[in-house]
Amino acid sequence: MYLRLLRVIPTSLFSFLTIILTAQSNYDTPLPQYLYPEFSSAIVKMKNGNSLTAKMNYNMVTGNMVFVRDGKLYDLLNPETIDTVYLQNCKFVHFEKVFYEVIVAAPISLFLHHNGSLAPAGKPAGYGGTSHTSSITTLSGYQSGNAYYNLELPPDFIVKVDRVYWIRKDNNMSSFMNMKQFLKIFPDKESNLNEYIKKNHIKFERRNDLIKLTGYCNELIM
Repeated sequence: MYLRLLRVIPTSLFSFLTIILTAQSNYDTPLPQYLYPEFSSAIVKMKNGNSLTAKMNYNMVTGNMVFVRDGKLYDLLNPETIDTVYLQNCKFVHFEKVFYEVIVAAPISLFLHHNGSLAPAGKPAGYGGTSHTSSITTLSGYQSGNAYYNLELPPDFIVKVDRVYWIRKDNNMSSFMNMKQFLKIFPDKESNLNEYIKKNHIKFERRNDLIKLTGYCNELIM
């Protein structure tokens, strides 16, 4: 058995998944901490070759894959035993403590980390604006731990999402958010990449532009 059980559950395909909460029966209600507006069928491929299907979603705050069983939500633990999660026509792989979306799978690969954090909803400010404080990781007065973050959030909290792209090159992972950071990953190809970026009007906030740019990086090493 690959994943330890925190509670005894019936033996089934899900016996390697760990129960972490017993609430939130209405999982079809859109929750802002999830990447997708609803749970949908996913395939989990294990490193040992086994696979299973379940209704799943990605919790951007905890970095966990979450699945539905008997109307309750469960975290997918021991992700190091998982090869790939196929969800919403996308592929996700685990790196360090979270799952990354695979954007380009090649010798030079491109990944996307949907990184969510909780923050107070804010208080009214002058001229009709809203003031916000920095993001938080715990909610005073509420249940702590990942189980809480799979439930409906109280109205005075919002989810802030940062989408951080990563390049895997020579088995090393490097994050970037702009052109300068990207070029540092390829110091020996900086001139070629700089020319390509300017010629093709690459914008680093555009997903399709980054796909084209990563494709060009793979052409350079061929």
